[in-house]
Amino acid sequence: MSASPRDPGPLAVDVSGFGPAELRAVARDALSRPPALGGVRLIAVDGPSGSGKTTVAHQLAAALGGLRPGGDCEVFATDHLATWENPVGWWPELEEGVLAPLAAGRPARIRVNDWTSGVPVPGEYYEFPVPQVLIIEGVSAARLALGDRLTAALWVELPGTAARLERSVARDGENSRRYLEQWQRDEERWFAADGTRARWNLPT
Repeated sequence: MSASPRDPGPLAVDVSGFGPAELRAVARDALSRPPALGGVRLIAVDGPSGSGKTTVAHQLAAALGGLRPGGDCEVFATDHLATWENPVGWWPELEEGVLAPLAAGRPARIRVNDWTSGVPVPGEYYEFPVPQVLIIEGVSAARLALGDRLTAALWVELPGTAARLERSVARDGENSRRYLEQWQRDEERWFAADGTRARWNLPT
């Protein structure tokens, strides 16, 4: 679903299964729209865990760079802020450390988690200057709280809860399986409460 020229809302597209050429078209559409987070075009890549959001985000960043050589694009993963016990409750930190300063034309500075041991602990501060495009990728990235600050909301969903779980386990290790199973239950409750699929007219 794309916003019409008279619709002030963001571009909204289910990009599940999109290849480089299709993502390039999405990137071109996003760049044609005005920034809504101060001078930044904010793109959210959302969807269930294990669906390939990180891959899509970086492919989109590459497409944006190809369309606008020399333009800067920052990709920020919400996994830097999430924990097993609190997969979506990090929003105040993102608002304070990233969204609010960028909207005001100031660099972002936010403390991120260190997942080296498989258990997240507070890590170092991450800083980056005001980019032309910011891509936030992760579960709940396109949440309702963003309001009219989004330029584009992209949804990625690999079919099958079991298939997504196995992809996540392959990435994070077998010791993470029970945490990832709970994560899947938590994210489904989140998507229902936030109305994510309905808001972007996505299949349920």
